[in-house]
Amino acid sequence: MDNTNHYEQYLRTRITELRLAKDVSEHRMSLDLGKSGSYIRGITSGASLPSVREFFNICGYFNITPMDFFAPMQDGEDLKGLVIGRIREMGEEDLKKVRIFMEWISR
Repeated sequence: MDNTNHYEQYLRTRITELRLAKDVSEHRMSLDLGKSGSYIRGITSGASLPSVREFFNICGYFNITPMDFFAPMQDGEDLKGLVIGRIREMGEEDLKKVRIFMEWISR
């Protein structure tokens, strides 16, 4: 049961984090998703959880995949997690450079 609570809390916190990064209010996001103005507030307050379909819609709203939504939870503070986190933040040009470097060190 503790894992369930942990995931629920992460979901609420992550939605808030992504919403703030997009600079949109809970009310505006709710309306943009075609829901009542208090829909997102209900989720972030812990009163409710989105259905799987609505979770996918929320991910789409932020232009991320469900895997991207939960990725920070997986990354942790280990070296691999820190590197992966930085890679996620890179633009296309920097990613191309990383790919070339990875091919070079694999030889």
